[in-house]
Amino acid sequence: MYEIVQVLHSYLAYVVLLILILAVFNALSGWMGKRIFNMEKDLRLSLFALILSHIQLLVGLILYFVSPSGLNAIKTLGMGGLNAQARLLALEHPVINIVAIVFITIGWSRHKKFVEGDKKFKSIAIFYGLGLVLLLSRIPWNAWFN
Repeated sequence: MYEIVQVLHSYLAYVVLLILILAVFNALSGWMGKRIFNMEKDLRLSLFALILSHIQLLVGLILYFVSPSGLNAIKTLGMGGLNAQARLLALEHPVINIVAIVFITIGWSRHKKFVEGDKKFKSIAIFYGLGLVLLLSRIPWNAWFN
């Protein structure tokens, strides 16, 4: 089960990042270009990014509890026994990514309160952008390219 969840988490990450990048750039272009918030394209892209990021979080939480690199590493080695790579996988990656998903969720919730398109785009651009930066900062890049 561990291998299946790990592969799903790894490949889903590419899709989530791609859709999140598209949502951020779409929101930035709408905000800067003073576009009207389109319920078809803009809403669906932002909602799709939100849904996929939450699915990725759920898969990641499952992986955290079944992986030898997650909670089991902390139980086995203790917090002081983790090297940099183990600490990234067992602590930094999950915590920072949860915070990133919280930012994305806040951006989605805030945009619904506004009627004006520029405020909707601004909310999504800022909060989804913060979430994207946090996600990119804690990706185990060496595992992605090996």
